[in-house]
This record gives sequence, structure tokens and C-alpha cells, in this order.
Amino acid sequence: MTAPVLEIRDLVKEFPLRGKAGPKQTVHAVSGIDLTVRRGQTLGLVGESGCGKSTLARCAVRLTEPSSGTVELGGTDLFAMKGRALRAARRQLQMVFQDPFTTLDPTMTIGGILREPLEIHGMHRRRRDEYVRELLDRVGLDPGHAHRYPHEFSGGQRQRIGLARALAVEPSVLVLDEPLSALDISVQSGVLNLLEDLQEECDLGYLLIAHDLSVVRHTSTEVAVMYLGRIVERGPVDAVYDGALHPYTQALLSAVPVPDPRAERRRERIVLTGDVPQATDPPSGCRFRTRCWLATEICASTVPELVEHDSGHRVACHHPRTISS
Repeated sequence: MTAPVLEIRDLVKEFPLRGKAGPKQTVHAVSGIDLTVRRGQTLGLVGESGCGKSTLARCAVRLTEPSSGTVELGGTDLFAMKGRALRAARRQLQMVFQDPFTTLDPTMTIGGILREPLEIHGMHRRRRDEYVRELLDRVGLDPGHAHRYPHEFSGGQRQRIGLARALAVEPSVLVLDEPLSALDISVQSGVLNLLEDLQEECDLGYLLIAHDLSVVRHTSTEVAVMYLGRIVERGPVDAVYDGALHPYTQALLSAVPVPDPRAERRRERIVLTGDVPQATDPPSGCRFRTRCWLATEICASTVPELVEHDSGHRVACHHPRTISS
């Protein structure tokens, strides 16, 4: 097993709500999460909108300060770093955002956008223009277009520019927050193939946040399933997809289309009833119990621990079982 490059330990993030009237409330966005990203591998993180995936990503790259817990980069706590040490760490940990257009300065040329991180970190001073052209070529763009502005590119091209900017400082791990959701289906495969090629070329570790479970299975080494701020299941991607143990994971996977029309017609879809509880007032015990068909009294009184069942396959459930059992 390859060495960890990014380790998230017991991470908690809570946001106080300050209303003009009524009692103060707290949003429990991320609640005690442990994750490990390794070089040359991809950890996929999936879950419904609002479950805390993007908050976790922002904490992982120190765009948001956690309430407690640690994020270790190469064995050193990122939130204990200051000054030069923190600047050096930021080179190793980069983020690619969901909407590339909103993260690219519209007043700067693409060449200027790519040179900016090089100037900040004092890299490639003598050959910055040449290095920018190399970056554009690496992500499949015309190096001669460095003088153009973001609005002159398509969505898929802008996402490639975002990747080039992240790669400019030669990181060891990328946090990819829904990098395909703003793109047309016709260009998603091209960006996916690019991510795979870059990972192999640069030995990058990826934390891939996505809502498309088919994409996660295709690209990930491991997968973690998140529900209302907690990880409910985690393990090797084939183990989780072929033998999901948590009812929530099973419901998510039942919604993934099957390419065989006959198999799709025979397959039973698990439809969850009820709404996702509010993060300001999560259920006691298991947070999924209000929508779970297996829930019993223990689910309401005791928080299930994430325990290993087989070869790295972990689940937080009082009644873990496959659909067939």
C-alpha cells in the first residue's frame, strides 16, 4: 500500500447561525470524519447535496478553519503551520473547483493566471513563459492561446485551465470538488481521461468529490459515502459497489442506471421516504434512521461506529447487510 499524502482525522466543522430572533442554532456540517488519500490513488467521496462534502473539501485545503480535528499533509498538521511552512504546504495541496469560470479572474489572460502562482512561490523565474506553454500543452490546450481571456474558452477548456493552474506549483495531492458537474456530458469523458493521465504522469493523489456514482466507480481506488456530515460506509471501490452494507449506500447505488435494458427493468429501485433532516438538528443515534427501513430502538439511542467488516470495507450501521441477505 502506498504512503498517505493527506490524512484527515476526526474532523469537525460547525457553523453558528446568528438570527435576529429566536435561539441561536448550530449547523453540524462535518462530524468526526477520518479519510486518507494516497499517492497515485483516488478516494471518491459521494453523498446527497448538502451532506457536507464541499465543506470537508474546503477544510482539507485550509480555506475553512475546522472546529476541531486535524488535516495532515505529509505527516504534518496543516492547521499548525504558519509563514513559510504554510506557503510550502500550499504548493503540495491544490484544489480544483466545481465552476471554473467563477475561479478564473476575467481581467487576466490565461498566461497571467498561470504565471501568478509561479510568482507567488518563486518558481521557474527564468522560464516562466515557456513553463506556461508546457502547462497548457499538458492539459490539451493550444500553448499559443496564452494571451486569451477566460470568456474566450468553453466550459471544458476552462476546467482544463483550472487543472493547469493547480498543476503549476507541482502538487502531490488535488482536491477535486465536483469537477465535472458544470460540464456537458460530451466533454466530461475528455476531462476524466485527462485526470487519469495526469495522475499516472505525476503520481498525484486525488480526493474526488462527485454526485455521479458511475464516474466514481470508474476513476476511484476507494470510495467513502457521506450522509449528513458523517461517513456511513468506506472501502475499496469494488467491495462497496458490489456488496454495499449500509442502507443509504444501497439506495444511492439502486439509482445508478444499468447499461443492460433487461437488467434495468428487472432491478428493484430503493426509494427513500421522507426528507433529509436539518443539519441544525440531526437525529439522535444514527442520522439515517429517520429514512431507514431497518431502523430499531438502538439506532435512535446509539451512534454506530465505523467498523471494519472485510478487507478495509467499513460501515457505520447497527444492522449491516447486503441487499441479498
